[in-house]
Amino acid sequence: MAPYEALTEKFGVRFDFKPFFIVEPLTSREFRTQRINILDYTAVVFSSRHAINAYFQLCEELRVKVPETMKYFCTTEAVAMYLQKHIVYRKRKIFFGDGTPASILSLIGTKHAGETFLIVTSDSSNSENITRLFDEKKLNYKTAVFVKSVSQDLKGVDFSAYELAVLYNPADVKSLYENFPDFRQGDLKFISYGKTIVKAMEEAGLNIAIKAPTPEVPSAAKAIELYLSTQ
Repeated sequence: MAPYEALTEKFGVRFDFKPFFIVEPLTSREFRTQRINILDYTAVVFSSRHAINAYFQLCEELRVKVPETMKYFCTTEAVAMYLQKHIVYRKRKIFFGDGTPASILSLIGTKHAGETFLIVTSDSSNSENITRLFDEKKLNYKTAVFVKSVSQDLKGVDFSAYELAVLYNPADVKSLYENFPDFRQGDLKFISYGKTIVKAMEEAGLNIAIKAPTPEVPSAAKAIELYLSTQ
């Protein structure tokens, strides 16, 4: 919160933090519609803690015993360390990258290229960046949704009272229009943070004042500061 407190002191503005959606695991019934047999895969790719929780929760609900030979490829060390909540952490079967899809592919290399990979996704994530690389390497994989975004009640939010709003996820746009089907942007300015949100906002007809992250605006707080500095 420190960056926003600094902006409050500098510009005299007020910030409200409102989650437009929450993340939940799919129910076992929802998951079954994908016709995925978890035990058909010898390696799992995780990009978030939510994905890890959903995977093991669904395994429990479906009475699937994950074999000790399963290998786990995680986008970051923080995600990999979170696996300790569910399994005994063994370096020989847990690998982590630097946050980029390319780092996952470098971990797989030729040593693990023979594995059958299950890429755990959410209903609002775009897995194209990593699946494209898997396709290029001709790896055997399947993507499966384990996590869903659930829109929150925004009926009490008066958007006309705000000058600026920051959206981070396509699920933010989905929630906005589920709550306000006739939403009109008017004078409200939007900042988009992340690549996946831009397409969703543009398709919804929302005008974006500042797109982040970029080298000039690496964070949402920096984007807000840039906007306020030009007013």
